[in-house]
Amino acid sequence: MKKVLLILCAVILSAGVVAGNQQEEERAVKRVINTAYIEGLQNMGDMDLVRKGFHPEFEMLINRNGKLSKLPIATWIENVEQRKQNPSSENHQRIQGKFVQVDITGDAAMVKLEVYRGYKLLFTDYLTLYKMDGDWKIVGKTFHRH
Repeated sequence: MKKVLLILCAVILSAGVVAGNQQEEERAVKRVINTAYIEGLQNMGDMDLVRKGFHPEFEMLINRNGKLSKLPIATWIENVEQRKQNPSSENHQRIQGKFVQVDITGDAAMVKLEVYRGYKLLFTDYLTLYKMDGDWKIVGKTFHRH
């Protein structure tokens, strides 16, 4: 009976450790998306943090009238840097993200993110990430424009 109780305790404790680790991984995924994608690219923040959070081989896949095109991260960063140098006189509200789903399996993650300006839903993004050398990196994106 003591052995059964010890085994049961070990199973419960290990399940708690796994759940805690999963929560920490989810926080880390959300952190890189908030820092590199929302604050970095969407709100034209720190491009060094963007470079840190995106894998250099990242590509966004764009569906325009049934034709697929790709936007590499280097081009996207360059576009944002140009916009930062020539800011529009318009007063834009900041972009905000709402995490709809975060799914992590081992070193792979998929995030469904709604992107808003004010109360207006602009995009539903599907971001894919890999954990590499201890850090989560955004490696791909598809999206739907609302």
